Amino acid sequence: MSSLESGEILKRIRGMGVSARFMEVCGTHTVSIARSGLKKLLPDSVKLISGPGCPVCVTSQEDIDYAVALARQPGVIVATFGDMVRVPGTETSLLEARASGGRVEVLYSPMDSLSLARENPKEEVVFLAVGFETTAPLIARTVQIVRAEGIPNLSFLVLHKLIPPAMRALLTRKEVQLDGFILPGHVCAVLGSRPFLFLKEEFHLPGVITGFEPEDVLLALFMLLKQKREDRAEVEIQYRRAVKPEGNIQALKTMEEVFEPQEANWRGLGVIPNSGLGLREPYSGFDTRRRFPLNITGSREYPECRCGEVLRGVISPRECPLFGKACTPDSPVGPCMVSSEGSCAASYHYEERP
Repeated sequence: MSSLESGEILKRIRGMGVSARFMEVCGTHTVSIARSGLKKLLPDSVKLISGPGCPVCVTSQEDIDYAVALARQPGVIVATFGDMVRVPGTETSLLEARASGGRVEVLYSPMDSLSLARENPKEEVVFLAVGFETTAPLIARTVQIVRAEGIPNLSFLVLHKLIPPAMRALLTRKEVQLDGFILPGHVCAVLGSRPFLFLKEEFHLPGVITGFEPEDVLLALFMLLKQKREDRAEVEIQYRRAVKPEGNIQALKTMEEVFEPQEANWRGLGVIPNSGLGLREPYSGFDTRRRFPLNITGSREYPECRCGEVLRGVISPRECPLFGKACTPDSPVGPCMVSSEGSCAASYHYEERP
């Protein structure tokens, strides 16, 4: 879409005279919106709210503490994606655990965990499987390979979260008045549009699946506003270059073979039924919690950190009293300031200081 087309769509949005509050549930969208200054271009009647779109951010404090405890176990190597190492647990982080002698390795792909396990046959390698539906197929395929090749010293701490149940939980809580959703392009490239039809059927709310360029988001907003003006509630696909209604059939098949839905504990949202993934029985021998049944008690978040409310869209990042003071990207208190996709980090880096 050219800048001329973007300008025309923005002009149409301003001329629609529709008031609405839309939520994005994708960290990449959050960053794109903040970096492009899109909120400043929209009329005051159109508000954008960030939801639980960052998988690192929604990982519970108990799960962070468990990962840190694993890193302190003799003979254990914790392998993880980069953002996870700096998330503060109750007492410390994985980064600090590594500094004090724990073995923590940052990987760029779950497939790298195979090489790590082969190169360290006398150590137990634990891969932290964190992410939404976007990363789950590749991790599921990695688990299949581990089982097929009989790699005995690699297990998976499965912390995957599922976006549709979290959205339903948000709407059921009724804390935030919403008029529709900007739906996540990456997640929907795997799931398709059908798992989001509950928005229409249960809540009479529209949703638009869109890409990640500012122009994509702008067009999605126009489509959402048009639906609201016409009192429609449909799940539409703007991101047709990557998303089909049925999703990625092969990726879904791989996920279903390896994983099954189970309850999951979300930061800010608590325990949500069927909002996480666990290993099915044929693969349960590679479940880290079975190999290391550690008893984690006393988990708690920093008292003044309001990351949970930010994730639910109840407050904006700048309404947290710690924002930009005690909590910065260089010295984060909560994961929303740690992750590159976190709402607080995006606001800190790209939005004007008050």
